[in-house]
Amino acid sequence: MWLTGFDAQTLSVLYLDKPMKDHTLMQTIARANRVSSFKINGVTKRNGEIVDYYNVFRNMKKALKDYAQGQEGVDDPPVKEKEELFKLLDEATDQGLSFCLGKQIDLKAILAEKAVFRNINKFNEYADILLGRDEWRKSFQVYENTISTFYEACKPEILGSGRQPIIAVFQYLRGVIDSIIGQQDVDSASLRIGALLDESVVVDEANYAGRTAGDPAPEFQIVQTGRTWDLSRINFDKLREEFHCSAFKNIKITDLRVFIDRKLTQMIQQNVTRQDFAQRFQAIIDAYNAGGSTTDNFYTDLMNFAREMKAEDERHIREGLTEDELELFDLLKKEKMTKEETLRVKLAAKSLLHRLLEEHPKVLVQDWFKDHQSRLKVRDAVETVLHDNLPESYDRVLFKKKCDNVYELILDYASKGRKWAA
Repeated sequence: MWLTGFDAQTLSVLYLDKPMKDHTLMQTIARANRVSSFKINGVTKRNGEIVDYYNVFRNMKKALKDYAQGQEGVDDPPVKEKEELFKLLDEATDQGLSFCLGKQIDLKAILAEKAVFRNINKFNEYADILLGRDEWRKSFQVYENTISTFYEACKPEILGSGRQPIIAVFQYLRGVIDSIIGQQDVDSASLRIGALLDESVVVDEANYAGRTAGDPAPEFQIVQTGRTWDLSRINFDKLREEFHCSAFKNIKITDLRVFIDRKLTQMIQQNVTRQDFAQRFQAIIDAYNAGGSTTDNFYTDLMNFAREMKAEDERHIREGLTEDELELFDLLKKEKMTKEETLRVKLAAKSLLHRLLEEHPKVLVQDWFKDHQSRLKVRDAVETVLHDNLPESYDRVLFKKKCDNVYELILDYASKGRKWAA
């Protein structure tokens, strides 16, 4: 039952101490062969391990050929001797080191320094280089992911090999980059690297250059960098001054860029008509990555874009509308409007929101978006309010288009449980 009917995706190691063959062997192997998104000590399971005490591997080869080999001579077998993983780890590490050297990042040299992980300035220098282009940062992340994956798969035999320090350097540099971008929990990254170095201390007292036997275990932390931003209070002149005085300009750029990206996501969630901001932001990034602008010009472009975002973020105040009313107003307005028409469209937005949320009989009943008749009532309410309030210059075609846009927005939000669900 345990071998053929038991399914635990987090099971990683299987010990074989009795003869098995054919489909029974394949089912047994499958117990440890499931990948899983579940993390143990911050590590995602990407492979299983078979420990063979009975030389079942000779039968495994035959079973794989019959059930899982694929096309002979074309497909790689899904099970390999563990020594292959050591070779793959070394190849991945060498490739990662070569990539870094090509960017003037010497990770081996940093190991020769004492208190490696306290030299945060050097890691910031390397992070600044990799943040210079999205392609460089993403490539480094691929190398680090591959190295860390192979390392985890090589345990426990890897623990006495002396490979831990260089792997820890890759992981630490990745942690510094992620702490700047804010894509990962820094505490979990620190714990993972700490565990890796602890393993190194256990198996090798002098675990990296500059450390002698009897020295205390290395202490380090990845510091969460970045600043707390408030778009309404940004001093752009001070930002420009700080940028020109900074030794790590790419880190400053990333800091501003991450803030813009997050704030822009929030603004688009508040108002779908702001999608053009996302397109313009991506165009600025693409131009820089393609070499179309210098570092200084890129930062200037980002600051100018942030200024426009600030103006857009405050527009609802200037228009005398709430955020929701502004979103409806933006959907209802047309390209050229007189002052009187603008007031009429604002009134239509306010009236529609009031009808949907406050007036009786209620049209936004519980789960209205799931019922055809309830949807028709909401649609009718939209058309009635807009018919009574939109300017007469809206002809039949334009009126229908505006009604469709507003109704589809309300339906989309409600079906996703964001707002206007009931």
